[in-house]
Amino acid sequence: MVTIKSKREIELMRAAGKMAAECLRDMGKLVVEGVTPLEIDRACYEWTIARNAVPAPLNYKGFPNSLCVSVNDVVCHGIPNNRPFQRGDIVNLDVTPIVNGYHGDTNATFVVGETSKEALDLIAATREALTRGISAVKPGATVGDIGWAIEQFIRPLGYSIVIDYCGHGIGRNFHEDPMVCHVGRPGRGTVLKEGMTFTIEPMINAGQAETRVDSDGWTVYTVDGSLSAQFEHTLLVTATGVEVLTQLEE
Repeated sequence: MVTIKSKREIELMRAAGKMAAECLRDMGKLVVEGVTPLEIDRACYEWTIARNAVPAPLNYKGFPNSLCVSVNDVVCHGIPNNRPFQRGDIVNLDVTPIVNGYHGDTNATFVVGETSKEALDLIAATREALTRGISAVKPGATVGDIGWAIEQFIRPLGYSIVIDYCGHGIGRNFHEDPMVCHVGRPGRGTVLKEGMTFTIEPMINAGQAETRVDSDGWTVYTVDGSLSAQFEHTLLVTATGVEVLTQLEE
């Protein structure tokens, strides 16, 4: 069931989104050669707790850490480990603090030092795919319109769109309705209404779209070992369009 947020809940979502954006910014500064994902995990936990918030991923359905760290061919849900970042790695950090009972969810893909043109092009396309998806959000539009906007941009570039994992409603719960797939057809699916909050988080692969889950039960890889990038924002449907709740003010 899709929930429409009250004015008070929207203010709480704004606060959670702001903290998520600040957390992602600060954790992103740690993505440098020689640092390990587990070091960022510890930093994220301490950062979040110090602000009287809770890292939602920690112990969520058994997930053992405070954020997801997905490197190179990891699509999403990467469990932090002790492998130091290496020059040229691309690293997605996905953070979700719970602030006064409400979730703010955002992620971005960072580069360790200099990397290949292939990787940079994939990252730029994925960031733009998120922007295209957000541009489709307004009252009366549908989740299919969002997927279509992303698909129309990505397909001609020769990349593939992961369909196994989607964006989602968010609020008091980490995952709510509606599911927001990153492929779709105009006019199909849930109709967007003022007061809805959800994420858009396209996962774009340089190779095949298919994925596999590691033996740890969480870490998702591309089946062909190709690079994968992702960007995510938490959004609010407003009376006239969309507000990005996890966008830092310039």
